Amino acid sequence: MANSALNRKFDRIRALEEAGELKPLTGSRALRKMMNNRLAMVGVVIFLIILLSAIFAPLLTAHSPTKIDLRSMLQSPSGEHWFGTDKTGRDVFARVLYGGRVSILVGLGSALLAALIGVGVGCYTGYKGGILDVIALRVSEIFMSFPQIILVLLLVSIAGQSLANLIVIFVLTGWGGMYRLARARMLSLREEEYVQALRSFGISTPMICYKHILPNALGPIMVNITLTTAMFILAEAGLSFLGLGVPLNIPTWGNILNVAKDLRVLQNNWWMWLPVGMVISLFVLSVNFIGDGLRDSTDPSQQG
Repeated sequence: MANSALNRKFDRIRALEEAGELKPLTGSRALRKMMNNRLAMVGVVIFLIILLSAIFAPLLTAHSPTKIDLRSMLQSPSGEHWFGTDKTGRDVFARVLYGGRVSILVGLGSALLAALIGVGVGCYTGYKGGILDVIALRVSEIFMSFPQIILVLLLVSIAGQSLANLIVIFVLTGWGGMYRLARARMLSLREEEYVQALRSFGISTPMICYKHILPNALGPIMVNITLTTAMFILAEAGLSFLGLGVPLNIPTWGNILNVAKDLRVLQNNWWMWLPVGMVISLFVLSVNFIGDGLRDSTDPSQQG
């Protein structure tokens, strides 16, 4: 019964092919699979909405994120102030939009820089081996032996609060994971036949590593970048909530949440912390959805 139904299906496909009505699939299979993943597409839409809103913030609000207006203190959401105002009369909607610029810069910028360092070192040392590989591996183990949040708190207390310091600290604490992932992929790929053929032709080591092997290892690396971005955004929000992140005079999502340490604000002024909390949650969820979609679409074992 099942075989007859399968044969009928093949017959219909053959008839469509003979009639010229069945067009061959073109383009990237991974891209098609990514676009067929509904959660990933929802994540892309949410990500783009929040990212573009932060970039084009001056077009969406006429209020300044730092202007103090004592006559408008603690106003609830209204037509003039969509997310209300805070204790000093600053527009919360404007602070969420402009704060997204800094928070996304910290999260995405730190993840990309950590990937640049980790992947660059991991690809070369993983392929070449030797003393450089041993040294890089031991250095990464030193950074990864400490709980990341503890190491970040320690470095922030030593280096001081600033946007540049926070990005540098995130890069220092995040490159190890990228390095080990790139190194592991390189160890598994360097014995492939095409790599041995390239080596026999006398092609240089950097050319083999970065031009021929690295493109075959980009799938899990891209997934790791998305997950690291979400982790860094949450870390910045947590540090700024504690008063240890970006200086309070710079609007970020974490600095906006800083007011939620006051119990009276939590009970009586929900608009000062709930909207930004929802934006952070939506953005992190969207990044995770994109990461899951990339993982499924680039995993060779799930290609069909």
